[in-house]
Amino acid sequence: MSHRLVILGAGESGIGAAILGQKQGYDVFVSDAGTLKDKYRKDLQDHHIAFEEGKHTVELILNANEVMKSPGIPEKNEMVKQVRAKGIPVISEIELAYRFKGDSKIVAITGSNGKSTTTSLIWHICKDAGLDCALVGNIGYSFARQVAEDAKPLYVAEISSFQLDDIKTFRPDVAVLLNITEDHLDRYDYKFENYINSKFRIIENQGTDDFFIYCADDDVIVRHLGNLTLNTNSLPFSMKQEIKKGGSIKGDQMMIRVQEERVSMSIYDFALKGKHNQYNTMAAGIAAATLGIRKEKIREAVKTFESLEHRMEHVATVRGVEFINDSKATNVNSTWYALESMSKPTILILGGVDKGNDYSLIEDLVKEKVKAIVCMGSENQKIHEAFGSMVSSITDTATAEEAVQTAFQMAAKGDVVLLSPACASFDLFKNYEDRGDQFKQAVRDL
Repeated sequence: MSHRLVILGAGESGIGAAILGQKQGYDVFVSDAGTLKDKYRKDLQDHHIAFEEGKHTVELILNANEVMKSPGIPEKNEMVKQVRAKGIPVISEIELAYRFKGDSKIVAITGSNGKSTTTSLIWHICKDAGLDCALVGNIGYSFARQVAEDAKPLYVAEISSFQLDDIKTFRPDVAVLLNITEDHLDRYDYKFENYINSKFRIIENQGTDDFFIYCADDDVIVRHLGNLTLNTNSLPFSMKQEIKKGGSIKGDQMMIRVQEERVSMSIYDFALKGKHNQYNTMAAGIAAATLGIRKEKIREAVKTFESLEHRMEHVATVRGVEFINDSKATNVNSTWYALESMSKPTILILGGVDKGNDYSLIEDLVKEKVKAIVCMGSENQKIHEAFGSMVSSITDTATAEEAVQTAFQMAAKGDVVLLSPACASFDLFKNYEDRGDQFKQAVRDL
């Protein structure tokens, strides 16, 4: 009997897992309760992989030897509960990819904020240094699909806590943990501790040849490390203390020491601006150094990196008013980082689907930097309650176009209009990219 792998959810990770499972000789079946995107349906048909959409047929799922659950499906899903009750092992897509990666190395990056930026920067440094590597995971191409279709000696993977929840043997050679702030608590029974444990699973299988790069200025990480016995090589990074092995920034100088090689450069040469990006750049530089990349290459790549779309992206300056698209800020901490790097009076566009936000985190920055707030969401009550007494005006809008026009009318020359919503986008938009694209279009139409 062949190994029956059932895949719940037919998004990028589900399809990637299906293609890899089939290639490895598994009997694969894909089930999605929703409607498939056309490109994913075509992928399954082209590979002759059995699937269903719009339903979960219980008997076709519960006869599995193993179930791969897409990261978007929560534990409280009825089908998942039945799978668990029957004792069928559940794995994540990165676990499946890991099983068949061969001798390849993995650099895995997780954290509540800055994952995509840091992952892209590490990949950019590796590519510039001539390494044959792929950018995978939460940032586009699924890890499993890459292993199936175009295996590489090195994978740079952005990993979410949801992907770490169902690992068994997944073991990155280099693990990067940027920060841990309250996010996605709806998926962790509203217990911050559960989410912290989930993030730390990135190092649970690491050994003495592996590296663990983490922020020594993050209280949550440091506190949790106090309860752990580490089996890996620690490389902390900090702006507050001298670091013997790892990275630090003192004044305007970044210093990285991993093995014998030392890399130093001025923070003014970083392509990415803002304090949070100095942390991201340190983490990326240390990761590159563990791979033996020469310091000249690291310096050069850090200078030439282009920042990501929808992440503190300068859109245009219209009549002296600058517009910045930070649509990827889907939690309050992301918005904190965005506001922290603002140096001009700011009109802030906030709102969307609130995942249990605590707006008190940004109160001080709002008082200091924000002159008006424009809400863009279907449910704005909480924003009014949090900031009503702090800013001169809060206006509700229902489209990106309306939000941009309202903000522009309020702005004076020398101001900045910042879209940094602190919320998910699913009430008015398909996703944060769609929200950012509509914002940019509205700015161009002014």
